[in-house]
Amino acid sequence: MSDQIYSSIRARLEALAIPFREVHHEPTTTSEASARARGEALEIGGKAILLKTDDVFRLFVLSASRRVDSAAIRRHLGVKKIRFASHDELLHLTGLLPGALPPFGLPILPFELSVDHSILANERIAFNAGSLELSIIMSVSDYLRAATPRVFRFAEDTHEA
Repeated sequence: MSDQIYSSIRARLEALAIPFREVHHEPTTTSEASARARGEALEIGGKAILLKTDDVFRLFVLSASRRVDSAAIRRHLGVKKIRFASHDELLHLTGLLPGALPPFGLPILPFELSVDHSILANERIAFNAGSLELSIIMSVSDYLRAATPRVFRFAEDTHEA
């Protein structure tokens, strides 16, 4: 499934004439390891998280330097329950392991896509493209054009002030 997802992302970017850079690296399973392997700052990383909101799975993308604010998602979407997809659910729904999930919903992955404002603070976004060993780096404006997400604030800083 991961090759199919990568091929779908690549085909979408090429169809829209969007420039991007591929980075092949050792397998990475954390945002920090991925940032090091790409030679990019942690903030540039687009962390894709599959959440179950009430009875619907949705994809959320935020800067890798941030964490999800569940209350903000509940308020914005008007849902009562929210939880992370389990390892088995992620594998069943996407064919991917944690860390390989790319920040694309429909038509790449069968989920509604929401992006946090923290992504907009950077010129570039870097993400694992359906593989723990392959990342794509591209401009945020081109990413938004290709991914067509809903954008709202749902991240909180992970650093204490």
